[in-house]
Amino acid sequence: MAVEEKVWSGEAEMVSARTTEGELGVLPGHAPLLGQLAEPGEVVIKGTETGDLYFTVEGGFLSVTSEGVTVLAEECAPSTAKSATH
Repeated sequence: MAVEEKVWSGEAEMVSARTTEGELGVLPGHAPLLGQLAEPGEVVIKGTETGDLYFTVEGGFLSVTSEGVTVLAEECAPSTAKSATH
């Protein structure tokens, strides 16, 4: 599957997501990891210039490196509010 589009890129205070291993919150300086996103899931990007951002995701992975956090999802759509899963 090819990358279709970049949904968001920027600076954030924290990224949280539900993985198959449980709820994960990533702050600056987090140890590198690769997690499989739980389905259905939500990724929350906290502390952006425009406020907190919420995305509903289906399938995919969350990668944390020294360069930052990358979420690769099969499907992604902006949400207006935090879901009941968080």
